[in-house]
Amino acid sequence: MLFLFIKYQGFDIGIFYAALAGLIAGVLIGLFTEYYTSNRNKPTQSIAIAAKTGAGTNVIQGLAVGMLSTLIPVVSVSIAVLIAYKFAGLYGIAIAGVGMLATLGFTLAIETYGAVADNAAGISEMAKAGKDVREKTELLDAVGNTTAAIGKGFAIGSAALTALALFASFTQITKIDVMSISNPDVIIGLFIGGMLPFLFSSFAMQAVGKAASEIVEEVRRQWKTIKGLNKGKAKPDYEKCIAISTQSALKQMIMPSLLAILSPIFIGYAFGVQTLGGLLVGSIVTGFSLAIFMANSGGAWDNAKKYIEAGNFGGKGSDAHKAAVVGDTVGDPFKDTAGPSLNILIKLMSIVAIVSAPLIL
Repeated sequence: MLFLFIKYQGFDIGIFYAALAGLIAGVLIGLFTEYYTSNRNKPTQSIAIAAKTGAGTNVIQGLAVGMLSTLIPVVSVSIAVLIAYKFAGLYGIAIAGVGMLATLGFTLAIETYGAVADNAAGISEMAKAGKDVREKTELLDAVGNTTAAIGKGFAIGSAALTALALFASFTQITKIDVMSISNPDVIIGLFIGGMLPFLFSSFAMQAVGKAASEIVEEVRRQWKTIKGLNKGKAKPDYEKCIAISTQSALKQMIMPSLLAILSPIFIGYAFGVQTLGGLLVGSIVTGFSLAIFMANSGGAWDNAKKYIEAGNFGGKGSDAHKAAVVGDTVGDPFKDTAGPSLNILIKLMSIVAIVSAPLIL
């Protein structure tokens, strides 16, 4: 349909090939994300095997699998950029991002399925629905972890292509034809831009830790003060824990938000547009890889725990399972907080740079 539309409307047929390159890159990212995060495949099973010797080896193997999983997505997006630029120039890179998002309906569906399956598993456990129901919802939850990781892969890949297209707009606004890596201003921007995704992720993960600590303290307080709670004769105050989580989420996101908005403006005014351009490039390169790493390692840790809970290596309650729970606890802020947030960081910084560029000039 797209090919016929472009052909008979008289547009450059290179636009079709650019979109096709983005679509194929997105499919490849989805397939390899499934491979690295599904508990039916060796990467996730290797994390479960590592849990047999303790939490430390489980975490190490999870990190290794997540790092390895960045290879194919980065190569796929790089080839898509090369093909898109060859057929349609800088505009083609933006079209490649659109091509990757052509599967938006499918992506939203599988992303939503992950959350629904996760909550269904939690409800069945709290409701004590029985072993058979729990086994089925756990299986659905494991599949949901994989589909959620696939959805994040699509989002991260399209964010990288979108950020590249925005960067092209930035170079046109600022009339930067060449950015030489022998220019110290560009090198400074590259280093700072490469560091910002790590700083942003640090803020996001610390926010999770602080919120979790507050909730733990509240749970301990309720355990001590609510009579009959430890015997199952009284209900806990769920609303208080929800309020703590919500308030902490809003409060702790102030610093990451300011970092994304103010960094381009400060660097642009302090060092100039060459440094600001280097900042954008550095943030896109490291932000893309770091986001893929976090999303996939988090999903793999979670499914490694599910693999053990299915009866492997001693099953639920075993030493391997306890170690896998530690890995899953580390992986949750990876895949649910810091990783997906990096998409917003790299796109928002590019938009702020474009908006502020005329003022800086």
